[in-house]
Amino acid sequence: MDVVNGLLIGLQSAMQPTTLLYCFIGVFLGTLIGVLPGIGALATISLLLPITYHIPPTAAIVMLAGVYYGAQYGGSTASILLNLPGTPSSAVACLDGYPMAKQGRAGVALFMTTVASFVGSMLGILVLALFAPSIAELGLKFGPAEYFSMMLLGLIAASTLASGSPAKGLAMVAVGLLLGTVGTDVNSGVARFDFGVPELMDGINLVALAMGVFGIAEVISSINQVREGKVQEKITFRGMLPTGKDMRDSIMPMLRGTGIGSFFGALPGTGASIASFMSYAVEKKVAKDPSRFGNGAIEGVTAPESANNAAAQTAFVPTLSLGIPGDAVMALMLGALIIHGIQPGPLLMTQQPDLFWGLIVSFGIGNIMLVILNLPLIGIWVAILRIPYRVLYPAILVFISLGVYSVNNNTFDVLMVAAIGALGYAMAVFRFEAAPMLLGFVLGPLMEENLRRALLLSRGDMMTFVERPISGGLLAFGGALLLWSVWGALKRTVRASERKADFPEAQN
Repeated sequence: MDVVNGLLIGLQSAMQPTTLLYCFIGVFLGTLIGVLPGIGALATISLLLPITYHIPPTAAIVMLAGVYYGAQYGGSTASILLNLPGTPSSAVACLDGYPMAKQGRAGVALFMTTVASFVGSMLGILVLALFAPSIAELGLKFGPAEYFSMMLLGLIAASTLASGSPAKGLAMVAVGLLLGTVGTDVNSGVARFDFGVPELMDGINLVALAMGVFGIAEVISSINQVREGKVQEKITFRGMLPTGKDMRDSIMPMLRGTGIGSFFGALPGTGASIASFMSYAVEKKVAKDPSRFGNGAIEGVTAPESANNAAAQTAFVPTLSLGIPGDAVMALMLGALIIHGIQPGPLLMTQQPDLFWGLIVSFGIGNIMLVILNLPLIGIWVAILRIPYRVLYPAILVFISLGVYSVNNNTFDVLMVAAIGALGYAMAVFRFEAAPMLLGFVLGPLMEENLRRALLLSRGDMMTFVERPISGGLLAFGGALLLWSVWGALKRTVRASERKADFPEAQN
């Protein structure tokens, strides 16, 4: 079946009134829970899963998918306005979106995130429709060795996320790796580094970590500060419009972010969080002035947003084509399909064309709905900044506590987020960046698992990582990136020494 015929079948299925209604419900709920920090798509889809028993299969999957990619739109709102990532993948938006809000450009930041989300989503849908079979075939070629090499490349890139010392960036990556080792060992079943605390046997909660280092730490550091009222009294549509320079600076980052998001989203086990971090790292590397990042660079907002939204669309490639869920949310989507007696896999496209292509067309319809929903609401979101902080921070703490508690229904997670928040505040005082630690935490367990699996398959032969072409290529690229970073640091050191030699009186 060619793509055109498939899209016509999908259009007929997606335009049914019932499907349209549940598509709107899904994207509206997704945006809402994305804006509310800490709740996330996972908890919402878990709550909605029983409802799908009473809904037609296509409408049910369309609604759950709408929650998933709708949360990517809304997740950046709390990141930009309050420095609270609404979803784990929107944590990167805190790095430059929040400084833009403090500069009085919250409306522009939110407008551009909506544009970047739409561009990334629509191009991701195009990739999904045109290249789903090829992307699925490429994903099948990735074995444990390739996954390990890709994770190692991600960690090397993570060290460049720190806006200060590269050594501090590497230190934060190491801290993230150490935190990722807490919990039960997948291979042996032995509890590691739990210090006798049963709640730590499942590891540290990612939501608690993200909320602590970004949300609680921000509350602690801001609670005694008098904030300047930089928000306009009335946010007009004209005030939300970006400048021509903003648009020019965002075009290529959005395209690069879409490419990165489409690639990582289609690989099982990666997802939107890794895509957004990698996109940010790439933009910082290719930027003429990397020092702008972390201080309100528009590229630091648009590139990750297009990446995580593209990844949210292409994440359905391994789930639908291979029956392999890329993350926990996709596992729930897989469960919803099985509830309705639908078996995901290579035959889904031919046996259930109305479902497969209807879902793809509904992605496009849902993203148009999201733009219509989000743009008029920007003024409402920006108005949050006019609320006095002494009133706002208790509500922030309540949202964080409820969001973290709702994941596992465990009060221990609330205590954990408080402890992590204290750690995050200490890191901010000593100018250690949280983003590399978060990426190390996400990638570390996956890297360890694939390392051990690759060595098990090769009977302990380390050369397997070099002999396999894709793995060897990724390792070579990672080595080149590391050498490039070292060379740049050496050049900066030499230039600093030359300036001191030229102006010795400056040292006195």
